[in-house]
This record gives sequence, C-alpha cells and structure tokens, in this order.
Amino acid sequence: MDELSEAIHVDVEPHYRLEESSPSEQRYVFSYTITVHNHSPQAVQLLARYWKITQGSGKVQEVRGKGVVGKQPMIGPGQSFRYTSRAVLDGPVGVMEGAYTCVESAAQRPFEVSIAPFRLAGPNQVH
Repeated sequence: MDELSEAIHVDVEPHYRLEESSPSEQRYVFSYTITVHNHSPQAVQLLARYWKITQGSGKVQEVRGKGVVGKQPMIGPGQSFRYTSRAVLDGPVGVMEGAYTCVESAAQRPFEVSIAPFRLAGPNQVH
C-alpha cells in the first residue's frame, strides 16, 4: 500500500432496516453509511467501487461499478465525503468488504483504497 492509499480513511456505520426487512421472505435489508476522509495533501477522486458480500449462508456476491450512489466525488485535502447505500441479504448476518479505485487529481495516478470487513447483523444476532 502506498502513502496516498494510507492517507484515505474509510469509516463505516451499518444499520439493520427492520421496517424494510421481511424475515419470513428471507429478506434482510441493511443500510451502511460510509465516510471517506482524505488526510492527504492532494485532491483525490473516487472513480469506482468493489464490494464482496459474504452472507451467513456462505453465499458470496461481488459488486463492481462506477463511483458511489451515482457520483464520482472529488475529495479535497482535509475533506470528507459521506453517503448511505444498502444491501439486501437472504439471512440476518453477513460481512462486507471491498475497495475504492481512486485517482490523485494532479498526476491522474490511480490507486486502491481497501475497505476493511464490516459486519451486517440483524436483531438478536450475536455480535
């Protein structure tokens, strides 16, 4: 991992969406709020995302796409970008992890930012 990758920090806040879930239909909805902090001296742009979602059943889903929530945000030095998205699982527990592909704006040098695994857990699940 290079210096620029280490200067971008990702915080995740997952939440179970009881009102949108239907356990009887094996539908468990989670939202997650992500805050991307740019602690580097350069502006960076988030170009693409990769998620690996592992459900409690062992089923693995991979998601790739441009940007996040329809945007490819530019994040200036010392700034943060925050968004909320969602995942639908077939069971009450899962784990997500992934990476963002970013580019350093001045040199247009691409780099990856890893997103550490985080747990999605419905009510009454062991944490």
